[in-house]
Amino acid sequence: MVYGLHVLREILRSRRRPVSRVYVLRRHHQFREIVQLARTQGIPVYVEPSERLDRMVPNGRHQGVVGVVAHKDTVNEDDLLEAALREPRPAWLVALDGIEDPQNLGAILRTGEAAGVHGVCIPDRRSVGLTATVAKASAGALEYLPIARSSNIGKFVLKCEAAGITSIALDPAASTLYTQIDFRGPIVLVFGREGTGIRPGVLSKCTERARIPLFGKVASLNVSVAVAVVLYEVVRQRGEAR
Repeated sequence: MVYGLHVLREILRSRRRPVSRVYVLRRHHQFREIVQLARTQGIPVYVEPSERLDRMVPNGRHQGVVGVVAHKDTVNEDDLLEAALREPRPAWLVALDGIEDPQNLGAILRTGEAAGVHGVCIPDRRSVGLTATVAKASAGALEYLPIARSSNIGKFVLKCEAAGITSIALDPAASTLYTQIDFRGPIVLVFGREGTGIRPGVLSKCTERARIPLFGKVASLNVSVAVAVVLYEVVRQRGEAR
């Protein structure tokens, strides 16, 4: 089950996940596109009172629309790597070492898809999964971004290195600033979990390390903000034109 205007609209637009039913709060212009997309695809649409949707989505943040949707499929990590290498631009992957907050993961996926990342690899344990909250926070980006789940992020990093993809870890203890790194070649960017960062066993596999300079009294950035800062440095270096 998913909820939220943007995510359900993108699920219906992309047609990458089967949708069995759609529930809307009322007949209102803001739901018109979702209703039309659903009916065009033969998906039943039900108009329900707010109490019904509130029961379906306990946190109440459904924005008046809920869909019963198949789970997001992930890809094999080797397939993710091979697909990135086939891209016309240099391979660009992101590896996340144990992001636990669904809002952060969703925001990272949203930024990654917008920036043009070729795919994201997340752990299959000790990490938030591709939940409805993640889908909503991604604002629909989850539907378009290839995602792999790995049993060992460190080994995935080594696979990338063996394929000629340079691994770059965001590490607050690094001596090199992220703006001093050359991101123009094939890269996998590695980010760690909130609070503790990248685990030592994963960090040791990375070829390069970089940090974002901080000048205030707070010693860290939210991980989704840090990811966005680095991703758009990659965009800047590679040139905005596609």
